[in-house]
Amino acid sequence: MNTKSKSADALNDLIEISRDGQKFYQEAAGKVKDAELSSLFTRIAGVKSDLVAHLSAVVASLGEKPAEHGTMVGSMQQFYGKVRATLGDTQYGYVAELEESEDRLLKAFDEVVADADLPVAARDAATRLLPDVRACHDIMRKRKHAMKNAA
Repeated sequence: MNTKSKSADALNDLIEISRDGQKFYQEAAGKVKDAELSSLFTRIAGVKSDLVAHLSAVVASLGEKPAEHGTMVGSMQQFYGKVRATLGDTQYGYVAELEESEDRLLKAFDEVVADADLPVAARDAATRLLPDVRACHDIMRKRKHAMKNAA
């Protein structure tokens, strides 16, 4: 596999996982009753949209095709989140599942950044976006722990 293809594959994985998060946040924003939480979900969905756009531009600049869909794991996680939210505390259910989605995305970014076998272009693209990924992860982790401790 050539360098461009290897970079594109790694970045397309990040695109797919980011897109999963974007869709899940958008859905959750419309389902929760709390206006502040809905606004937070909408804002983070926007961050995911920006990640997809930036990563897609890098993949396209490599002459490769950016991923256009999310992942099966993301779809399953979103479904489980809906079920969990329906059967229990809707707000906590979404926050807990979205925090797991953030764990998955952060892990994928960390793996790309740490993979010395990947071309510099892929690692640099992931490194530039990692602060935004970490910030969203931290927000949802803190929100989940605060909600859990308040219950």
